Amino acid sequence: MEKNLPSLSTPPFLQTLELIANPIRFFDKYQNKYGDIFSARILGNQSPSVHFIGDPKALETIFNAPSGQFQLGKITHVFRPFTGDRSLIMLDGEEHRRQRKLLIPPLHGKRMHFYQDVICELTEETIKTLSKNQSFSCRKLMAEITLKVILRVVFGLKPGKRSNDLQKLIADLLDAITNPLYSSLFFFPSLQIDLGKYSPWGHFIRKQSAIDALIYAEIKERRQQDNSQQTDILSLLLSATDEDGNTMSDQELRDQLITLLFLGHETTASSLAWMFYWVYSSPQVREKLATEIQALGNTPQPQELIQLPYLDAICKETLRLYPIALISQPRVVQETITINHTSFLPDSILVPCIYLAHHREENFANSKTFQPDRFLDNQFTAYQYFPFGGGSRACIGAAFSLYEMKLIFGTIFSQLSLKLASQKPIKPIRRGITIVPSGGVKLGFAEKVHVFGVVRQKASCLRQEG
Repeated sequence: MEKNLPSLSTPPFLQTLELIANPIRFFDKYQNKYGDIFSARILGNQSPSVHFIGDPKALETIFNAPSGQFQLGKITHVFRPFTGDRSLIMLDGEEHRRQRKLLIPPLHGKRMHFYQDVICELTEETIKTLSKNQSFSCRKLMAEITLKVILRVVFGLKPGKRSNDLQKLIADLLDAITNPLYSSLFFFPSLQIDLGKYSPWGHFIRKQSAIDALIYAEIKERRQQDNSQQTDILSLLLSATDEDGNTMSDQELRDQLITLLFLGHETTASSLAWMFYWVYSSPQVREKLATEIQALGNTPQPQELIQLPYLDAICKETLRLYPIALISQPRVVQETITINHTSFLPDSILVPCIYLAHHREENFANSKTFQPDRFLDNQFTAYQYFPFGGGSRACIGAAFSLYEMKLIFGTIFSQLSLKLASQKPIKPIRRGITIVPSGGVKLGFAEKVHVFGVVRQKASCLRQEG
């Protein structure tokens, strides 16, 4: 029975605070003490235990369990105020399958090629505003770029008032809710009280309402247009139909768009900030990557960047050390399941823990060190390495996020000569649901210019000349 699992002995309230305050220290501490599976009472003394699982064999059982074995939307209530009730991460069963089937096509396969030039162009446009005489926060720059990408690629918003207003509102709201004290409100519903616009929850409600008004206005306007020639995700979702010929409602569209924004903006920006830190703090890694990109010639194209083996390995190792989310979506047991000789009863909560799995020394020697070559020399299973979750609840934006990381990083690395501007030790700290490098990673321009070629020409221009 699950009672045999090692469990935290401190009071439940202290366990919860320990996890919220410093999740990296929490997982490191108890993995060292108990191993890859342990239990905690982070939901209160009267609630079921939460079982954190990082063992690959156990994860294989969980990810391959039959439909109906678990309920998944129930435990994601902390996201509901932001994403809404119709978000993919809130749904279960047939409703989840229907929504997922509608959302997957725009984020995979050939559709990705429609986005590559936009991502590179928005990156180039943003880095042109940098002053060569001043250092800058890499995390803030990445957040600016990834938000522009989301608004253009997902929402299809061109530069203009609505885009500018939405960009400012979203940036302001995310800056607020990623504050540790502010974001703690999402874990404690009893504190979600509107005491006016200057109270934390009152501020959230008003910002959220303003964002919703702009999104619904965009949806209404787009429904009246011909979107057949558009390639943005909103246009594709507006025309998508399920097996019964039904389209998505305004609320479904709004909730899915907000989810893609929430889970694809700050998360990717944080991973990119880590990526810049690791590469620019390791001369060996930087030189090896420079050699790989230089081999592409003076004007590396997007489709060439995304195929580079070492750049791919750097992305994967970045996501291994501090994955976009530390856990995969929690599962609530519906029918008793036996995992590694332990039986978990109905209502037990199983949490596939990405961080625990990624720091198993058996699979990743010297797991706390940045070693991209491990992804060139080894093949890891989907139960050893799964930065975007696993099973039927794996993140639908995984391919797009990795694609975006390669293009943004590759574009900046090939065009700017940068260096770390601060030698202060970088520590992982919590910012909302993501783990970011402390200080935001300060970068500055290096004295020696190392630009591999002129600014990338637009693919459309190259096609015309060809």
